[in-house]
Amino acid sequence: MTQTSQASGKVTKLNRVERNAWTKRKIFDAATKVVGKYGYAEASVARITDAAGVAQGTFYNHFENRQELLDQLLPTIGIDMVRFIRERTGTPQTARQEIERFGAFFDFIREVPEFLRILNEAEFFAPVGYQKHFDNISTAYVRILKRARLAGTIEGYSDEEFEAVVQMLMGARGYLSRRYSYSDGAVTAVPGHVITAYQKLIIRGLFNVPDNGNGHDR
Repeated sequence: MTQTSQASGKVTKLNRVERNAWTKRKIFDAATKVVGKYGYAEASVARITDAAGVAQGTFYNHFENRQELLDQLLPTIGIDMVRFIRERTGTPQTARQEIERFGAFFDFIREVPEFLRILNEAEFFAPVGYQKHFDNISTAYVRILKRARLAGTIEGYSDEEFEAVVQMLMGARGYLSRRYSYSDGAVTAVPGHVITAYQKLIIRGLFNVPDNGNGHDR
């Protein structure tokens, strides 16, 4: 029995809700490939459904229009990314967890190389999805930092400062991925010195200057 026929057999055993979810996921996966290759502007419904192996009528059973899919695409990939990173963060030590999250992010974009183009174009072509993605990631990240504060491994930060810190950490990932993860049109492993630089910054800090307790150097 071929893999295609095996997959078809599994689908026929799904109930209606499961089958709909499976089909919608196929469309998302196809849209990821198409947008990653052609960009949002050239990601037509015809291209997406052709890549997914479904009829255009099936597409409209799940999405009102093309824009609705595009607005859902980045947040969906973002949820996959959070799950991917969580599964690769196992150490109980809080600072080391952050280093693991950082490394896992770069592992994820190698697994899903289309992510960077989808992310970079989303602000202009899918602003609703772009904002939702960043809200989702920011909320989850702030929650992690609050748990660390409760555990006593982070001290001296307010909720508002956590929000700012999260934007810094997310910004670092974005800029570093654009600087170091592309080579000859492909996504490659980030150089080791990027990981070690981030590790030193997180664990040691950058400047060896005492703080007077109000956020300003003496």
